[in-house]
Amino acid sequence: MIRIGQIGIGHNHGEGKMLAVRKFPELFDVVGFAEENEEWLKKRGNLKCYEGLKRYSVDELIEKCDALLIETDVWDLTATAQKCIDSGKHIHIDKPGSGTLEEYKTLLDTAKAKNLIVQVGYMYRYNPAIQKALELIKDGKLGEIYSINAEMSTFHSARYRKWLTNFGGGIMYILGCHLIDLIVYLMGSPEKIHSFLKHTELDGIDVADNNLVVLEYKKALARVFVSSVEVNGYGRRQFVVSGSKGTVNIMPIENPANMTYSDLDIAKNPYADLKRTEEITEKPIDCRYDMMVQDFYDYIKGNKLNPYTYEHEYAVQEVLDKTVGGIKFYSNNID
Repeated sequence: MIRIGQIGIGHNHGEGKMLAVRKFPELFDVVGFAEENEEWLKKRGNLKCYEGLKRYSVDELIEKCDALLIETDVWDLTATAQKCIDSGKHIHIDKPGSGTLEEYKTLLDTAKAKNLIVQVGYMYRYNPAIQKALELIKDGKLGEIYSINAEMSTFHSARYRKWLTNFGGGIMYILGCHLIDLIVYLMGSPEKIHSFLKHTELDGIDVADNNLVVLEYKKALARVFVSSVEVNGYGRRQFVVSGSKGTVNIMPIENPANMTYSDLDIAKNPYADLKRTEEITEKPIDCRYDMMVQDFYDYIKGNKLNPYTYEHEYAVQEVLDKTVGGIKFYSNNID
């Protein structure tokens, strides 16, 4: 069993991660949580996921645990994670990474030197449809990849879009990172990056909320579109990969996931919509982190090898940094 705690309750995925580890008492002994911001304690301290858990100081919690969930405000993620790694603890750090590229590299290099697990909370890695698509690609069913089209949009509230003004790159930084993670995993780092970060100024809020980025490879193009102002954007979230032998199309990505596959045998008429629907066994959205935390346990225990290497995690952060014109924070407004 692994003694685990959560540092910070301010991240939007923090509640879900704590609920997930508490589902598996045979794997995790949940020690408690730490949160030093009184505003977050007022807003989220009474959530059911923290019921019955003791609150510790950050240093006390690190000392008592084998592994930590880093769920602070985004701007504090990397610095908090470094403190845990320096203390010899495994970490699950939520996304996207913060700090400078040099600070993020130091975190990963230190963890690698100490043989400590770093799991980054990119949830689509564990999405059943995405996993099936990755298997098809790995098996060569799509041939040489020429095109990826990835979208992850929402129609966010004015309050949420105001919160996005904390971050350079706005919604591309907060959500686009999920898609960049998958593209870099499949294709590596691009040769060129072309960013179009548009501000609609809806509701008088000046933030990058309507964004397109094109990642250019030798033979392929990958397009990432992320918007905070797309009505029913959630229903159009998609991941489409096309190669010399076939195409896989996932839309929506989750709840419900819908996936189709086509290859040269299926699509014999180039002017017709010819495809087959893939059966996806999907878990409810409140279970989206279950497999992730189970893998975290297995990585720590040596039962599985983390396929997302330290080098991959740095490459994702480097591409994200270039995409948004340098990772930066303008304020630390939690509301």
